[in-house]
Amino acid sequence: MSVRTTADTRPDGRPRLPVWTPARTGPDGRSRLPSWIPDALVVAGYVALAALLTARQWGRPDRLFHQAGDQILFEWMLARAARAVVDGENPLYATALNAPDGVNLMANTSVLGLGVPLTPVTLFLGSQVAFLVAVAACLAGTATAWYVLLRRRFVDSRVAAALGGLVCGFAPGMVAHAGAHLHMAAQFLVPAILAAVFPADGRRVVRPGVWLGLLVAYQAFLGEEVLLFLALAAGVFVLAYAAADRRAARAAAPALLGRLGVGTAVAAPLLAYPLWFQFAGPGSYQGMPFHADTFKLDLASYTASARQTVLGDEYLPGLLAPNPTEENSFFGPGLLVLAVVAVVWLRRRPLVRALAVCGVLFALLSLGTEVRLDGQATGLPGPYRLLVGVPLLDLAVPARLALVCVPVLGILLALATDRVRAATAGAPGPAGGGADPSEAPAGAAGGGPEPAGGRGSNSGLVAHARPAVPVRLLWGGAVAAALLPLAPTPIRTVPVWPVPAFVADGGWRAYVPPGRTVVPVPPVTGAGASPGMLWSARTGLAFDAPGGFFIGPTAAEDPTARWGAPDRPTSVLLRRVAETGEMPAVTDVERRQAVEDLRHWRAAVVVQGGLHLGYPVKHTLDALLGPGREVGGAWVWDVRPLIG
Repeated sequence: MSVRTTADTRPDGRPRLPVWTPARTGPDGRSRLPSWIPDALVVAGYVALAALLTARQWGRPDRLFHQAGDQILFEWMLARAARAVVDGENPLYATALNAPDGVNLMANTSVLGLGVPLTPVTLFLGSQVAFLVAVAACLAGTATAWYVLLRRRFVDSRVAAALGGLVCGFAPGMVAHAGAHLHMAAQFLVPAILAAVFPADGRRVVRPGVWLGLLVAYQAFLGEEVLLFLALAAGVFVLAYAAADRRAARAAAPALLGRLGVGTAVAAPLLAYPLWFQFAGPGSYQGMPFHADTFKLDLASYTASARQTVLGDEYLPGLLAPNPTEENSFFGPGLLVLAVVAVVWLRRRPLVRALAVCGVLFALLSLGTEVRLDGQATGLPGPYRLLVGVPLLDLAVPARLALVCVPVLGILLALATDRVRAATAGAPGPAGGGADPSEAPAGAAGGGPEPAGGRGSNSGLVAHARPAVPVRLLWGGAVAAALLPLAPTPIRTVPVWPVPAFVADGGWRAYVPPGRTVVPVPPVTGAGASPGMLWSARTGLAFDAPGGFFIGPTAAEDPTARWGAPDRPTSVLLRRVAETGEMPAVTDVERRQAVEDLRHWRAAVVVQGGLHLGYPVKHTLDALLGPGREVGGAWVWDVRPLIG
């Protein structure tokens, strides 16, 4: 396909970012495809891959992704967002969970940025379909967003941009989080935020600053941890770029600071109340219910294969990552070698040097306070120890800092691939294979982007050292060898006990008057994932229930973070029975305590969804509350006569 180039011009007469558009006819006079068709095919490929990765759960309400508790949490959050939209309720707080105290949703991963736009899907197709759509949208959307940014600002080659987007959207860490942590997988706004921070015309301030503020505010409702990592990575990148090209940095600094100021002015009023609610509102907490710095990566994980890849297994990743959802590195040796080649080859570009510094630093930070290698402590201190105790940073999981390396590798791969294409074709590309946002301010100051074959470029060496076709084949083979072992496989699923008909069909309504709750067992409170949370999500939050899987304060007078609601004696008893299968001796003391706990939960009916946890739980409840009745696939105890 032949192309022609058009370019806008800056006021000083220098060209802006080149825009490549297809010629309407080729040399033979035949019409060519519109430019959007190849782009649409790339995006369709991303969507198809995302659909394939979620295929094991479509149409299977009896299956959940392998981290079942996390999926239940996010299904509930999506259902809650839909209810908040329809009923006009406060989207930052809910009493349908952890009754009667409620949950601070802003202090948990409520993903309102996904839940609100997915409201029609949730209402008409249910929380499971909404969750799967969200997973696919996060993966394909992130890949597409990076593809667009790479295509417009970095490279001329669609193949190069498509490869970069593929790595950014479907790296092992992205796939690992997608099936469990929507707030970490939702990174499709990251490229747009970077484009607003570093616009093509580096002198513009107000318009990109406004966009920056709006995008940052929206990202806060997708995932604050991603926003924190983005701010850290952007800061490191700016410092590294300034060290590599001081002249360009000095020229760009005033406009950059202006954009950040405008963005802050826009985002601050939008986020002021939600952030206050998160840190000081009802149900807020302090710290985390786990030691975040213990969640770190093994150095060997960077060259290993993740579980969700064609070469992955269950054993090795378990030694090198905290759990299956935190396999944030696992890039394999091939991709890392290509990144090193790209850095060495394109080392004269400040952009490349800054990316290299950023990637190496965040890789080291992900190792935690002490470096481990092949599962063994080395005694070497990790740089993360410098961040321990720093406000906000101490709430982040070190292992997730490796996610910053994902776009670094994707951009480097795209730049190198585009350089190979430009060099072997003998046609210079813009800025040595694409203009980058950080170099736009330098061009505005009079420096201008470098041509592909000009200063700082090695493309001429490649073009004259060997024929074009072998070089392209060599690089293409190297890329294939690096990426094919990282090809993701469909996300693993596990069975889930179905929602009993008593709940799904609304049989509970005859037992539960307004202001009262359904108490699913076990467990009711504590760290365990309550079955009632899944029942609530799948029924559109039709009833209120105690307990649940969330983070909240230890007690009203103690804001220390803990998993779930404070334990009640009866919930501890039932959970122990479910875990051990041993039925305890039940006395009047336990019966009186059960009535007191049920009164605290404002219970109307206690429901055990089937006997998959064994008869001991049922027999214990019979001893505590009297004989239950089997109704609609569940055992039911009407406790209204007991608690009044």
